[in-house]
Amino acid sequence: MTTRVAAALLASILASLVQAQPPDASHPGHAHDAHTPPAVAPAPADSTTRFAADDALRTGMAGIRSAVAVLAHHEAGHLGAQQVREQAGAIERQVDYLIANCKLEPQADATLHGIISHLLGATRALHDDPADPTPVAALRAALTEYSERFDESSTTD
Repeated sequence: MTTRVAAALLASILASLVQAQPPDASHPGHAHDAHTPPAVAPAPADSTTRFAADDALRTGMAGIRSAVAVLAHHEAGHLGAQQVREQAGAIERQVDYLIANCKLEPQADATLHGIISHLLGATRALHDDPADPTPVAALRAALTEYSERFDESSTTD
């Protein structure tokens, strides 16, 4: 099994575990239909609080942002299939790096794995159909979710 496949499998399993957690009765706003999993892991209890990022998270996400910026050219029709696949692969390598190196508290880690799941779904779609630029918007949405949930100026190191 390749590292990328193992990372994707791990991210999917972790995202499933987070989504499979029973609703917390003390937080009725968190209850949801069991057939409608949340898009990403739960936010911090205080929605104004964001998780601190460690150095590995900042480094990996910077690499992901760079690849997504290049993929903006794909939306304008300026990248070929090989270039699209290369950028998708660059994102997957950064995800592998995140999984191997991030040291986050459990709730932050679960939140990150939900975001990783979205990133890997979009890169899979780019590999499957590199002519379709639609997954680039999903990558940008995952980066937006990351910036809403993590504070890179705060550190866990």
